Amino acid sequence: MIRNKRVKLSVLVAGLMLQTACAQQTPHQINMRLVTDQARVQNTTYLLNNTSQMVPLLNLENARVASVHFMFPYAAPFDSLLNKYTRVDAFDDSDYNGIKNINNLSDDLKLYNTLVVAVTAADLNNTQVLEFLKHIKKIKKVVLVGFGNDVLTKLDGIDVPVIWSSEVTPVSAAFAAQAVFGGTAITQKMPKAVGPFAEGSGFITLQTRLQYAVPEAAGVNTEMLDEIDKVANEAVRVHATPGCVVLVAKDGKVIYNKAFGYHTYNNTQPDKITDIFDLASVTKVSATTMEVMRLYDQNKIGLDSTVGNYIALARTTSKNDIRIRELLTHQAGLVPDVSTYERLKPTDHSVDSSAAFPTKAGENYFIRKDFFKDVIWPSMLNSPLRTRGRYVYSDLSMYFMKEIVETISATPLNVYVQQNFYTPLGMQTAGFLPLQRFSKDRIIPTEQDDIFRHQLLIGYVHDQGAGVLGGVSGHAGLFASANDLAILYQMILNKGSYGGTQYFKPETVDLFTKQQSSVSRRGLGFDRWDPELSKHYPSELASPQTFGHTGYTGTCFWVDPKYNMVYIFLSNRVNPKETQKLTSLQIRGRIQDAAIRAIVKGN
Repeated sequence: MIRNKRVKLSVLVAGLMLQTACAQQTPHQINMRLVTDQARVQNTTYLLNNTSQMVPLLNLENARVASVHFMFPYAAPFDSLLNKYTRVDAFDDSDYNGIKNINNLSDDLKLYNTLVVAVTAADLNNTQVLEFLKHIKKIKKVVLVGFGNDVLTKLDGIDVPVIWSSEVTPVSAAFAAQAVFGGTAITQKMPKAVGPFAEGSGFITLQTRLQYAVPEAAGVNTEMLDEIDKVANEAVRVHATPGCVVLVAKDGKVIYNKAFGYHTYNNTQPDKITDIFDLASVTKVSATTMEVMRLYDQNKIGLDSTVGNYIALARTTSKNDIRIRELLTHQAGLVPDVSTYERLKPTDHSVDSSAAFPTKAGENYFIRKDFFKDVIWPSMLNSPLRTRGRYVYSDLSMYFMKEIVETISATPLNVYVQQNFYTPLGMQTAGFLPLQRFSKDRIIPTEQDDIFRHQLLIGYVHDQGAGVLGGVSGHAGLFASANDLAILYQMILNKGSYGGTQYFKPETVDLFTKQQSSVSRRGLGFDRWDPELSKHYPSELASPQTFGHTGYTGTCFWVDPKYNMVYIFLSNRVNPKETQKLTSLQIRGRIQDAAIRAIVKGN
């Protein structure tokens, strides 16, 4: 039996509180004790037998990972943190009658190629466990994570990478789990010989992925972040949104990640930090711009190349000589949008899927074959150019960019970004068409669509134009959790590097995220801090280095290099109908400012 133990990091903190905290301690004092304990664990954790450099685990796109444990008492926080990096299914001895049926365990692991096995000395006293390890290492990649004294003396013949901590605590469990994926760095070598391991043996690793920590680990007082709770709860209370998820990462550490409110105003299903949101225009950067950056790195697209270079049908229109740079900065003179679903006639859609009606826009709503190609695409190609050279935000720019990048890569946009970014980065929820991979209860509902599809939209893209395309467009259609966006934009903050892989050249990241002209604040694809200070955009305290993007459904991400910070806000403010309260009350900006204040005062 498989158990997915996705327990919040608060389990770890709660465990420590039970062990060490008294009733008089403040949350800050408790966390400072935790930071001290984490430092001690880091200084007494070692990586052995890693000549193959298997640890940290790389190539997540090819990894099918299982966590195996027997008598380890802190399996829940251990598995929870493993699952922050990629999907890891858990197998526990309780599923196998106290390891009496260990052959069943081996058979159940047949479809996994990588095993993370947590053991204590008591486990290794069991000959069945030792035989299991000796057998399974011959046919699977195995990372052994050992806890407690005497573990190393029992490892003769077990020549797999070993992460060893002498402590058996929630803190050591959390540290070791993150070390498996490079979320924490292993910095020590053996101070003396133990068992088959000589003095001075061991391997050093670097932190290459996000770490999950208390705020104090990044120099921030956790009590200073209470203001975020107040603003988020205000948003829910005044019906600016039914619910939201907020994440803040500082110095490569996720120091805040909480969910507020409910999926809808029925207050029946609370929001969770793992929920999946319709990102709306955040798609423009998180999907389309990412592919443009990769193609630019590969010299397959030029910023001063024209639309006509890639789209043959554009050559006889006014779009022929528009440059890629102009599309990405919204200075091409395009109209903001053209009508899409409004052009549908009764004969253009059906309640049943068929070869004639293959494009699914909602439940029991299918659009006829080639409707976009025959009706919408010509209207975009022939739409007027009005203010070329001036900044006018236009969804059409990313419709065009989708056609261009798909022409160059010969791959659908959704497939390209999944294969080249989301899967290798360990982003477990990010992607288009989420209902093909997840149940509805994991996806946040957006609008009650009473005009186009006549249904509550859950897992179907809110944007009508993207809906006509079946959910995959250059300007909208991407869904993801807050943690996934944090991974993507920590990679960007890292100048294109994450998990030991360089996804972009640093100079490409710098180019696309910097301001491009005096006409607007925009970068290439990215939105940026507004130099008109009265706008306080994206927030009052955001630095001039800040870049990111917002989404119509009530989403945003902002990266502020000055504070080494990634900020994510996800909500469904359009449920059941659009409200402007999220904007008028400056909810997103106030939360961003609360995070910055906490960081500044902490430092």
